[in-house]
Amino acid sequence: MRRFLPRPTLAAAATFSVGIALIPLAYLGVRVGEAGWARITDELITARTGALVVRSVALAAVVTAACTVLGVVLAFLVTRTDVPARRLFGVLAALPLAVPSYVAAFVWVSTVDGFEGFWAAALVLTLVSYPYVYLPVTAALTGVDPAQEEVSRSLGRGPWRTAGGVTLRQVRPAVAAGALLVALYVLSDFGAVSIVRVDVLTRAVFTSINLGFDRTGALVLATVLVALTAVVLLAEQLTRRRGARYARVGGGAPRPPTRLRLGALRWPAALAFTGVIATALGVPAASLLRRSLEGVSRPGSIAELATAARNSLGVALLGTALTVLLALPVGLLTTRVPGRLAVALDRLTYLSHALPGLVIGLSLVFFGINVAYPLYQSVWLLALAYAALFLPLAVAAVGSAVAQAPPGLEEVARSLGRRRSYVLRTVTVPLAAPGIGAGAALVFLTCMKELPATLLLRPTRLDTLATELWTQTSVAAYAAAAPYAALLVLIAALPTWWLSARTGVPTRGGG
Repeated sequence: MRRFLPRPTLAAAATFSVGIALIPLAYLGVRVGEAGWARITDELITARTGALVVRSVALAAVVTAACTVLGVVLAFLVTRTDVPARRLFGVLAALPLAVPSYVAAFVWVSTVDGFEGFWAAALVLTLVSYPYVYLPVTAALTGVDPAQEEVSRSLGRGPWRTAGGVTLRQVRPAVAAGALLVALYVLSDFGAVSIVRVDVLTRAVFTSINLGFDRTGALVLATVLVALTAVVLLAEQLTRRRGARYARVGGGAPRPPTRLRLGALRWPAALAFTGVIATALGVPAASLLRRSLEGVSRPGSIAELATAARNSLGVALLGTALTVLLALPVGLLTTRVPGRLAVALDRLTYLSHALPGLVIGLSLVFFGINVAYPLYQSVWLLALAYAALFLPLAVAAVGSAVAQAPPGLEEVARSLGRRRSYVLRTVTVPLAAPGIGAGAALVFLTCMKELPATLLLRPTRLDTLATELWTQTSVAAYAAAAPYAALLVLIAALPTWWLSARTGVPTRGGG
């Protein structure tokens, strides 16, 4: 494909996109460098910093492990077993992704007395993050070639041994990708850990800036988050099995896989599944519904709610469009022109993704005032923050979608004399459009939920559902906050439902 896609042009466009996403890191490097080594070491080599790092890593490890187990088990149940109501479960299991972590924490704190600390944060983050594993694993299990499982069964392996030794091994990349997103999400989370009062790096960064007025110390702690992200990315890269093949050869077997019969475990499995859904989705829904009925009775509340919803939709759509546009050249490069440059650019997009939104916001305030003043106090600067934060989500979606588009069709178009730009616009992008659309839906979902960067970068008098929710929650006005939380979850549930529907679970196969 190198002669059909101009590598220099594509590489330049991808480098530009990643450079835009790395603006916060450049700011971080400049400001931390100005502090000097003495100040940096004084901030880093302390018992408090060590405790923050250990607690942050422990929280990420616990939540990632729990989400991996939960996501894989639920995905396997709805795609490969005869669990009752699996189609309904298949959709409901994805919907907790629509619940922002700070909304879930707000619900639990306002419902359960004394709900705070490390394990409270672990529970909340697990309940809202496991769909990051569940969705890709479900999609992978739906697309796995059942012929390999049938060969295993013909060699005398039982159904459960085949499931563990053949089926789950084929979806290992999807498991790893989901686990990576969970780990980075937990490291960068600010809302949930702040509400349940557990001291991790992100909360310490916020405290240093807002309460301690120590911006330099906060940025030094933010560099620790970048270092932890780099370690996570390196570990994920090292766990990839070189030479391992996961793709099917040819069209595969055109038939659904054989479903495992759970027997006596069928109804206990359904009961356990119901318990997970009730905890992750039912508790927030019931609490928000009850409090929303109280909150909407305030004078003027409906108008305020409608304005915040309109603003949220506007900035989220703008951020999604910019993020997907920047992701296109990076995803094309990694898929069509693989190599060291493509791998390096793909990995670099994740560094800003793990930074707290507060640091992203500070960096872009500095960028807007000193470099691009016309963007300052505009929605475009906020959209740029969303792009820096969520570019990896769009890049992954674009890359996987383009990988499924047959390159032979592009070659045929080029052989007919069509220009590269025309082939890209009329062949490659339309073929990859469904996958790119799924990535756009995920980016839109995360833009709707984003809080810290939105608080800092929103133009004056532009209030979103997330910022209004935070404002009301900060003064313990839970009834007033509930309608904003409920509407935010309801809007975010629409792209989440669409993402779950794309896995094929609600429509394929028997009941």
